[in-house]
Amino acid sequence: MRKYAPEVLDLERELAVFLRRARAFSGELSREVHPELEPAAYGLFVRLEEAGPQRATELAAFFGVGKATVSRQLRALEELGLIARSPDPADGRASLVHLTSDGRERFAQVRDARRAEYVRKLAAWDPAEVAELARLLHQLNHLVDAGSPD
Repeated sequence: MRKYAPEVLDLERELAVFLRRARAFSGELSREVHPELEPAAYGLFVRLEEAGPQRATELAAFFGVGKATVSRQLRALEELGLIARSPDPADGRASLVHLTSDGRERFAQVRDARRAEYVRKLAAWDPAEVAELARLLHQLNHLVDAGSPD
């Protein structure tokens, strides 16, 4: 069995706790957007808000899931009136998914509440510590996005 440095084990444990809490928090946020929304849908809202209209295949690739999974989630959001589809000007056979005005408004309310919660929880932190955490998480996300360095 391979031995790992204590800091790697600490990181693994803390990331596991963080991810478990983040999933639970996403579920809460999703239900605040709409009671029938499943937790994974909140990430779709974030992506559509940040990146604008996207094809379902782009969303699936971004999240690293199958197109069928994203299509099912998008169908549910569409039925709730939170997203809509429009023809892709680059390819008339495809469609782009975008937030409706109701979806955008509901998402903005929940996003603002989430940000206020971050501010409350991090109030005792030095702003430089918050910036450093954001920098390190960005660095970690970049490594994950780039794949493993074999």
